[in-house]
Amino acid sequence: MPLIRVQDLVKTYRVGDVDVRALRGVTLGFAPGSFTAVMGPSGSGKSTFLHCAAGLDRPTSGTVWLDGVELGSLRESALTRLRRDRVGFIFQAFNLLPALTVTQNVTLPLRLAGRRPHRGQVNEVLERVGLADRRKHLPAQLSGGQQQRVAIARALIARPAVIFADEPTGALDTRTAGEILGLLREPVRILGQTVVMVTHDPVAASYADRVVFLADGRFVGGLDRPTPEAVAERMTHLGDWALVRD
Repeated sequence: MPLIRVQDLVKTYRVGDVDVRALRGVTLGFAPGSFTAVMGPSGSGKSTFLHCAAGLDRPTSGTVWLDGVELGSLRESALTRLRRDRVGFIFQAFNLLPALTVTQNVTLPLRLAGRRPHRGQVNEVLERVGLADRRKHLPAQLSGGQQQRVAIARALIARPAVIFADEPTGALDTRTAGEILGLLREPVRILGQTVVMVTHDPVAASYADRVVFLADGRFVGGLDRPTPEAVAERMTHLGDWALVRD
């Protein structure tokens, strides 16, 4: 069974007097212990898809199952608890609190959930992301790559079933981006967690096990064992109305 499944997902936004349909009946599944990249042209619905699949936004119609739970059936308080306990988030902008140290930023999700962080667990996750010697630093004292490592540690600390990443390397140089993508593979390889990553970069997508493509709000194909060259070639054929099939 997929850990995440979306069925006939539709999302429409009202912009002035016009309805803009960002997603047009997307059906996809993501297996446990998999790393999937989501790609498509600008405006294809990638981020909207991620936000709906992660329970950050409610679809106009369609169904989302996450770790066996149908999200549409949940009240907002229950949805918040599920996101807090079962989902990790990583964003391009890092979203760290500037007045908190590395350790305080990493353990914030646990504290918000009323759970006392275990020192050994905190030490382990900081070691994994290479920040054991930066635990008392503030975000302003870190490089962009180090700040993204803090965000990864924060996403990992509760050991969620799935991690959603929205352009996690978009603000980083090539070498640092490669290090961050290597870190994102670790929870998949070591702990069997699931990672779903939106990206525009064929090199970033090549770190995934599979790439799924969206165009004009529709699922238009997938690519297993991607290479940068194969992803880039596929992207060149994705237009607003292109249908790309395996």
